[in-house]
Amino acid sequence: MSAQTDAFPQSRPAPLSENGGKGNDAARLRIVPVRRTGQWAAAAVVLLLLALALNSVIRNDAFQWDVVGDYFTTASVLRGLGLTLWLTALVMALGFALGTVLAVLRLSTNQVLQTVSWGYVWLFRSTPILVQLLFWFNIGALYPEILGVRTVNLLGPVTVAVIGLTLHEAAYAAEVVRGGILSVERGQIEAAQSLGLGAWRRLRRIVLPQAMRSIVPPAGNMLIGTLKGTSIVSIIAVQDLLYSAQLVYHRTYQVIPLLLVATLWYVVVTSLLGVGQHYIERHYARGTAGAR
Repeated sequence: MSAQTDAFPQSRPAPLSENGGKGNDAARLRIVPVRRTGQWAAAAVVLLLLALALNSVIRNDAFQWDVVGDYFTTASVLRGLGLTLWLTALVMALGFALGTVLAVLRLSTNQVLQTVSWGYVWLFRSTPILVQLLFWFNIGALYPEILGVRTVNLLGPVTVAVIGLTLHEAAYAAEVVRGGILSVERGQIEAAQSLGLGAWRRLRRIVLPQAMRSIVPPAGNMLIGTLKGTSIVSIIAVQDLLYSAQLVYHRTYQVIPLLLVATLWYVVVTSLLGVGQHYIERHYARGTAGAR
């Protein structure tokens, strides 16, 4: 009996508290806050470095902030900004229109249409945008005339920029739209089929509105990327924002201030686009967990 008691000791009763009841272990626990000394030290170091960097930018006379203020709203810079915004809007509209068609072809049951869509996306995602622009800019070397019209007169720098950027963006837009369509539950499509809706009405009324939840975030990133990517058209003498700034500093030799003018305009516009993207995402996320 004694061996059994040693092997299996009986549980002892909980100690009595001062008021005569059993002590509550939870009441006796002390909540000790976790001391994140390392995190606060790292944050202080980061803030100090940011303050030093900001101070060096503001107080460095080489940036010539007075020149930046003088050229920030000049007519030539604003014209370049207007062309950049127009080019971005047009390229995104045409790119997503073509990309949606390519995404639908990729999801079709026809093997030929699937292959053509896949080949287009593969080709235009595999070649750099600069190479594409230079190729279209020199298309006259391959086709001097199209439908009896000389390509030199038909394809000016702005037209070349629109064609090159649109074809490039359509390849990425096709994958964005295809991913959004695939995110829609199959049951939704089957329910629409049972109601007798045609393929076009199913796509327009059922699939695309729900797919927008998955399409909008990457589409917003594409929009901002396209806005900044339009600066590459300066290589073919399209007078966008960057090219307008270059024309000025080639004349005045004030390179840094004019580059800062273009940079600040890009920052302002991309910030506004980011705010717009936030509200559009919230609109399409209504009624879902993402709306919170």
